[in-house]
Amino acid sequence: MPTEPLRMPNYGGQALIEGVLMRGKKTLAAAFRTPDGEIVIQTEELSTVYSRPYFQWPFLRGLLLLWDAMVLGYRYLTISANYQTEEDEKIEGPWLYGTIAVSLVLAIVFFFVLPALLGKWIAGFLDLDASLVNLIEGFIRIGLVIFYLWIIGQSKDIRRVFMYHGAEHKTINAFESHRPLEIQSVQECSMQHPRCGTSFILTVMIVSLFVFFFIGELSLPMMILTRLLLLLPIVMLSYEYIRWTSSHLDNAFVRWLATPNLALQKLTTRTPTDEMVEVALSAFKAMKMNESPSIPT
Repeated sequence: MPTEPLRMPNYGGQALIEGVLMRGKKTLAAAFRTPDGEIVIQTEELSTVYSRPYFQWPFLRGLLLLWDAMVLGYRYLTISANYQTEEDEKIEGPWLYGTIAVSLVLAIVFFFVLPALLGKWIAGFLDLDASLVNLIEGFIRIGLVIFYLWIIGQSKDIRRVFMYHGAEHKTINAFESHRPLEIQSVQECSMQHPRCGTSFILTVMIVSLFVFFFIGELSLPMMILTRLLLLLPIVMLSYEYIRWTSSHLDNAFVRWLATPNLALQKLTTRTPTDEMVEVALSAFKAMKMNESPSIPT
């Protein structure tokens, strides 16, 4: 009989450049493989924002995931890149946070504003019913996400990041299924995980399709404005959906609902090498040791 997996809804992980970031409830740990083959580990206590009671409330807690992805994750992604570069090429300080801000703006423009413009143009060009504008926009948005993930996955460097992503998933899956945290045991685990950031992104796209469809026809300026104003509520709703599905995968219908999310992870994970799994295990064990007794053993 399989062992019931542990649920860690506050767990967060992210693949880095030649490294992995693992986040618990109170601390995080990142492990990097340096050019000379050494594994370097960095740990830190999380900001007090993670312990604020109102950020544990439904919907508001989804904002922490957004913070992880756009600030905490990007900062450690840059740190990992700095380990691979010369001293005078390192990114830090204002340059780092300026890059985060620019990346956020570009993501909003590319994945929310551009689909709205294209949907409006296509519906007008084909003389389609106005009610179809938002539906077309939604499918364009989903298509852009899938195409973006596929195209960046053609890069050799990004493929290595996706291999570390696979190592991260295998490691947490091993822990949640009570398997030994050893390289061979971890390698036998799945690369799919229901709380993956890739799943979250696709969920945001699908939820936005339904939300904007029911809003109905709007002028182009109002169309763009609603996309910007409703982005955070959509993120919060999507996070609750991800939490709910990951906690009910024993139900056949929920597993069916989660199928698209898990399938998309095939674009963002690759089979890791043993050396990559070693890095992921180093990060996880460092986080777990600092987190104890918050994380069950």
